[in-house]
Order: sequence, then structure tokens, then C-alpha cells
Amino acid sequence: MSKEQKEKKENEIIEQAYQNLLNDYLASPHSKKVDIINKAYSFSKNAHKGIRRLSGEPYILHPIAVANIACKEIGLGSTSICAALLHDVVEDTDYTIDDIRDIFGDKIAQIVDGLTKISGGVFGEQASAQAENFRKLIITMSEDIRVILIKIADRLHNMRTLDSQPTAKQYKIAGETEYIYAPLAHRLGLFSIKSELENLSFKYNFPQDYNFIANRLIAERDERMAMYDRFSLPIMNRLNSFGYQFIMKERIKSVYSIWNKMQNKHLPFEEIFDILGARIVFTPSPGADEKLECWKIYNIITQIYTPHPERTRDWLSTPKANGYEALHVTVMGPDGFWIEVQIRSKRMDEIAEKGLAAHWNYKKDYTSSESKIEEWLNTVNELLKNPDSDAMHFLDSFKLTLYDTEIFVFTPKGEMKTIPAGSTALDFAFEIHSDIGMHCIGAKVNNKLVPLSYVLKSGDQVEILTAKHQTPNESWLEYVSTAKAKEKLFAILKQSARTIKTQGDEILRSKLASLGYNIKKDYSTEIIKRLLDYYKQTSLDSLLMVVGKGELDLVNLSDALKNKNRRLTIRYWTPSFLRPKAKDEKKPEGMETTVNYSTNEKPEERQTSNGDHIIASCCKPIPGDDIIGFINDKGQIVVHKRNCKEALRLKSQRGSQIVTAEWTDKKEQYYTALIEIQGIDRKKMLSDIVNVISIKMEANIKKLTVSTLDGIFDSKVNIYVSHVDYIKRICSEIKKIDGVESVARIEE
Repeated sequence: MSKEQKEKKENEIIEQAYQNLLNDYLASPHSKKVDIINKAYSFSKNAHKGIRRLSGEPYILHPIAVANIACKEIGLGSTSICAALLHDVVEDTDYTIDDIRDIFGDKIAQIVDGLTKISGGVFGEQASAQAENFRKLIITMSEDIRVILIKIADRLHNMRTLDSQPTAKQYKIAGETEYIYAPLAHRLGLFSIKSELENLSFKYNFPQDYNFIANRLIAERDERMAMYDRFSLPIMNRLNSFGYQFIMKERIKSVYSIWNKMQNKHLPFEEIFDILGARIVFTPSPGADEKLECWKIYNIITQIYTPHPERTRDWLSTPKANGYEALHVTVMGPDGFWIEVQIRSKRMDEIAEKGLAAHWNYKKDYTSSESKIEEWLNTVNELLKNPDSDAMHFLDSFKLTLYDTEIFVFTPKGEMKTIPAGSTALDFAFEIHSDIGMHCIGAKVNNKLVPLSYVLKSGDQVEILTAKHQTPNESWLEYVSTAKAKEKLFAILKQSARTIKTQGDEILRSKLASLGYNIKKDYSTEIIKRLLDYYKQTSLDSLLMVVGKGELDLVNLSDALKNKNRRLTIRYWTPSFLRPKAKDEKKPEGMETTVNYSTNEKPEERQTSNGDHIIASCCKPIPGDDIIGFINDKGQIVVHKRNCKEALRLKSQRGSQIVTAEWTDKKEQYYTALIEIQGIDRKKMLSDIVNVISIKMEANIKKLTVSTLDGIFDSKVNIYVSHVDYIKRICSEIKKIDGVESVARIEE
């Protein structure tokens, strides 16, 4: 194909993509402002002329795709479409925000400016820059919510086209997406986009697991649809007989949700029984009460099938924090499986799928959902106003605001309060007022005295008890789970720590002066080293804290200053890293570093290795686990399991420090792994388990615990193994023992 033919073909593809965008916009309920969209498209196409993505396609296809997602899948109008078409112009070309403002007006320019500030993802190249950039995104979001909606559309298209990126970049973007963007989409009510973001993140983080589950879903589709037909037909016939206008369709659990449940419950795919569900979307009659119609349909379903007594979810009376409204009922189907049915009106369904943007279409009649979003934005704005919160801390606090599961509790006077699930009595105290939280000594829940750490349940009536002498301490951070309470406590404790360190500094300088050391400004490095070594402190700040608190009286200060700082040196075996040879020339952009990771240490020594690697203590990967490395501040590579929660956080915050890692085939070494066994207790059960592990499988047991209750036993066995496959074989053999119901590797 000649160059001219190729250009012609590409122009046809571009024009068709843009025409699809226009068609979707014209089919939407928005006013038809086609002229301004045409103007934005022409401007963007000209600005990006000659620029290509890593995949090789013309760059203009990306902003067109983002605009289409914003229009079709989120439901935004012409202003957002124009901003989406222009969102990379300022970042990638010589045009400025002033140029955009002169041509397209203040509102479009404001949104484009917000998107430009957060270009390149939420996070930058360094941890502090990543978090600070994220804070800018949230500030911009609080000014115009459309900024974050377009940014989510941008991220969705980037995830759909992630194949062209190198592996390390895929890990970074996928980790960032799972950690922030998917929960953010969920918090804004974009359920479909949230599910797709989770699935795509999972696909790139764990391609083998993703393909396994996806292929199983495809292979079993016909069987599952036959089950659905048997279940749905009686319901559809009954609803038709009552004259309902409705659509009933199957609802299949997402690949990511299935995997997540397998991980959390330690279950194989065969034991996930809630993959199939159903959804009924009805059009209410003119003037009919939507909520009442939902309950009528509920009654029809429960006349056909027996409902589960504890699995009815009413989000009609009290919608979720992201505005979600529906009635869920779980019933026993004709094939002996529990099946959940979601009942929604057409309005509820549109809000469930398109979230915040859909609220605007109905805001004349429904404002409760918008007020929920306003409450959330107010909470976020409170976090932004805290001057003592650094960017990294802000990021973690903001993450806490993204969960929308709520409970309902009552004050002593019967006033209902909505708080996040998992909230404690101390969380509730801070929710009422910061002063009440700071002086809280306990609570009465349903007229019974409970501690600060008591986790509240829906329906509890709560009275907070306070005392003037009460002041917060660091242990309180363990008693709270809400962003508001954590942020308030963090600010209070940070201020308190400053005061204590100042007192400690004054005491130390005074003691040093009495010994003839006149410290005018900073302590010398030598003095700090000797003091930290003698008093066994990790930093000058920690030393000043214990001195300021009165926990260290410095009576031996003269001895400490004479300390020669001699330390016992312990030599460990260190791992070998096969790194690319250093070159003088600059490394091409996008090239990834592959590290072959191995270790020759004893299991007990891995945590204290002083070499260029550390085995992460949070997840303790062993050969055969999918692993990923992160370069820490000391230049060491910290090796995590790829599905470790801490690794997910690091991928989102330290993307530039990712190192792809794999196990090398070295001589056999042994590592500890923990397995949990549960089943029906009987005589010689423990003996049979030990025989399988020690004799049949020839594995050494490090520790074994067992507990029994009413004929059921639970055992945890810590064993030495050389590879993940060995654990799987051991678990398989134990599962064959009579009475064993489940066996799985768990985290220590």
C-alpha cells in the first residue's frame, strides 16, 4: 500500500470514528450543539496532525474515543465532548489554555486546564510527585465534577489500548487503575465502567488467571443459559399476566469479581455458586410509585420461589452513597442454586449504569442522590483544607472515602445518621463533631457501655460519652476507619508530636550543654550516630520523641557520647540479580528492565538480608508465586506477590520504580508457607493430616495448631516448601482425607 493510500485509509477511519461520535450525541437527550463539537474536532485534528500513539495509530483517534465514552457511556453533553476532544492539545502541542479560552470560552478552557494538570495519569514519576498530582486532580474535581468524569473516560480508553505499552508500564497503569480509578468510578455510580476497569486491570496484572476464568465462563455459557431460562420463564410469564412493561436479562458475575471471591474465600472456581444472577428493569405506569412497584414485583417473585431470609437488600428507602437505587432479593432456583434478582425502574437502571451524569436528567424530580454526592464532595473538601496533611497521607485518606457501603445508626433522641460500614464508636464521635471525638472516652450502644473500638451495626442507638481531661493518643488511629476521623486524628497527633519533639530537643540541648557541647544549630552526624546506637533509636525524631515524653532520662548521656558505635556484622547469603549491562547511551523511552530473581538464604534470614533485595514481609512470596519488584529509597528491590494489597498500592504510587521479576532455576531452597485445613472432626484426623504432610509428601512441619468446636475442626499448618506447585500437591493430597472439607494456602 502506498503512502497516499495509507493516508486515505487512515482519514476514512478517523472520519468514521468521528461520525459515530456525532451519531451517539444526536441520539442523546442533550441539546444538539453540533457546531461547537465540529469546531473542537477540527481544531484537535489539526493540532495532533502527524502525531501517533505507541500502537502506531493516528493520535486523534484517542480523543475521539474518549469523547465517545464521555457521551455514550457516561451521558455527558457538548461541553464535555469538546473538552474531551481537546484534553491533550495543551499538553502535546504548542497551543495554550489561553488559546483554548479565546476560541471555545471559559467553561471548556477550565475543564481542559483541569485535565492538563493531571495529564500522564494521576501519578507522576516519583512518589511525592504522584501524590501531589493526585491532590491537584481532586481540587479540580471539586470545582467541576466533569473533569474527573472525562478523566475516567480517558483512563478507560487507555486501558482498552494498553497492549502497546511495555510490561512494567502495564503494571503501573493497571495498578493505578485498580487502586484509584475503579473505586472512583464506583463512587460516582459508573458501575459498568467500574467493572470494565477492574476486569482490564486484572487482565494485565494476572493474565493466566484472567484467561482461565474467562475461558471457563465461555465453556459453561450454554449450561448457564439453560439454567437461566428455566429460572426466568415462570417469572416473565407472571409479570406479563399482570401487564408489566419490563426487560428481564441474565447478569453474569465479572471475571474480576469471581477471582476476588476465590482469593478472599480460598475457593476453587467450581465452588463459586453465585455466578448467575438476573435483573428486571421495568417502565412504571404514568403516576405510579416506583418503589411500590418494585415491592409488587418482589411479591410476585417470592410467590414463585422461596426467598433467602437474610439476603434481601432494600436500597429504595436508603439509596447507596453513589445514588444507587434498587431492590435485591435472593431466591432458591429450580436447579438448587441461590440466584439474586435485581429489581429496578428504567430511571434507576440508567442511574446505576451512568451514575452522576444520569442524575442530571432526572434532577427536577429526584434530588436525594445528588445530595449524597454533595456530602461526599464536602468530605473531600474537608480533607483538602487540612494544612498538616502531606500529599501521600492525603492519597490514603481519600482512598477511604471511595467505599460506599453504609450503615444507619440512631442518636439517643432517635435521629438517624448515615455512616460508612465498619465505623467504630470513635468514628461516630468524630462524625458528630471534632471536639466530641477528641474528648470521647467511650459510648453506650443500645444502653450498654462499649469501648472506643466497638464496631457499630445498622440499627444501633449510640450515645457518646466524653470527659474534658481526655486527649487523643496514637493508639486511637487503630480504632478509626473513616477518612474524616483519621484526618482529624492525624492533624491533632502531628501537632502534639511537634510539641513533644520541641520539648525533647530543648532537654537534649540542655544536657549536651552541661557536658560542654554547645549545639547552636544542627546536631553533628557523629553525635547523632552515637546517640542512636547507644539508645537503640532509629532516627533523631524518634529519640527526641522519647526524651520529650519523659521515657528516656539521658542519665548516661556521657557514656553514649563516648560510644564507639561498634556493631556486630552478620553476613548473609545474598541473591543474584541478572541486570542489563550499563551503557553510556541513554536508555530508549519505554524500555523495561527484566530482573531474574533468586535467593540462597535460609528462610529465617530473608527478612534481615542487607543485600540488594528484600522479600516483602507482608506477603512472603515463594518460588512459583507471580512476583513484582519495587526499588526502595535504599536502592534495594523489595519483592512482593503480584496480588499483594501493598504491591497494588505501590504500583499506583511508585510506578516508575517497578521492576519486573521472575524466579530463576537455582538449587532447591525451602520457604515457609501456611495452609488452613477445615472439616469434620474424628479420631485420628490429626494423625492422618500429619502422615500425609510428613510421610507421604516428605515435607517438614514448622508449626501446627488445631481447634475444634461442636465436631468441626480448624487447623493451621506452617510447613517448609520449595515451590508453589509443591503446596498445591500437598493440598490436593490432604483434600483426599476423609472428613476434610477445605484446604487452602493463606497469608501468614
